[in-house]
Amino acid sequence: MQKHTTRAARLAAGAAVSALALTSCGSEDTSGGSADSGSTDAAGGTVTLGFLPSWTDGLSTAHLWQHVLEEEGYDVELQEISEAGPLYAGLAGGDFDVYPSAWPEVTHASYMEEFGDDIEDVGTYYEGAVLTMAVPEYTDIDSIADLQGQADRFDGRIVGIEPGAGLTGVVQDSAIPTYELGDEYTLQTSSTTAMLAELQAATDAQEDIVVTLWRPFWANSEFPVKDLEDPEGAMGEPEGLHALARAGFSDDMPEVAEMMGELALSDAQYGELEDMVVNEYGEGRYEEAVDAFFEANPDVLEQIRG
Repeated sequence: MQKHTTRAARLAAGAAVSALALTSCGSEDTSGGSADSGSTDAAGGTVTLGFLPSWTDGLSTAHLWQHVLEEEGYDVELQEISEAGPLYAGLAGGDFDVYPSAWPEVTHASYMEEFGDDIEDVGTYYEGAVLTMAVPEYTDIDSIADLQGQADRFDGRIVGIEPGAGLTGVVQDSAIPTYELGDEYTLQTSSTTAMLAELQAATDAQEDIVVTLWRPFWANSEFPVKDLEDPEGAMGEPEGLHALARAGFSDDMPEVAEMMGELALSDAQYGELEDMVVNEYGEGRYEEAVDAFFEANPDVLEQIRG
């Protein structure tokens, strides 16, 4: 269980950094995002990637693209953003160029309804992502419906993530009313880091806990958890993970947009990338992690480069 403690500490550090909304990092050129630079593919130029560092799909793909684009001669800036709402607003407003791992079909559909007219869909890199509610493997409950009448075992709490996350909205507005859990349970929101810390503490002590999770996500294989069945479909249909860009990005940087549209990861490849970035190498060693991923998966790099 020691490696869980290490990972929770890493995520806590990332979450502390992410609280500095719209703070740039990771580039020698700190003059501003490429959205305002007017640079084109022919001139190289700067590509700015916005993401939430506590959401590790965005963290992993941002560093993957930083590696690829810098190898291709671009300058890359990373903007860490604290909540999904400001992220979509910033993308639509041209504050940065690309959000490399969005869930626009189901999880972030409300943000796309609000901001989608000013956002380009560059491509889908992963198919079959799902939102889940989960309990430890040793907990003798198998369905969200089975939570009824069991609130005392879970202290009347469903442990969630950030208040502005699409997953939070789905659980609060769909799953809880669909399964009539509102009189027994409260959805506790804070952060992904805090949820994982509670999950670690509960599983270390062999205690019952119900958390909100999603797939793909490294925690599903690193903690002894199981998804609760969703017979009513309240958590939504499977969806793709997309690279979204500010309006006009594919015209300004067609070669970058084309490369991003070529990325496609299998479940195994995605899991390997995220595990290397978040766990095996971790904060401060992201470039090494992506190097190792491409060394193990050269076909992915060949695919991107055409």
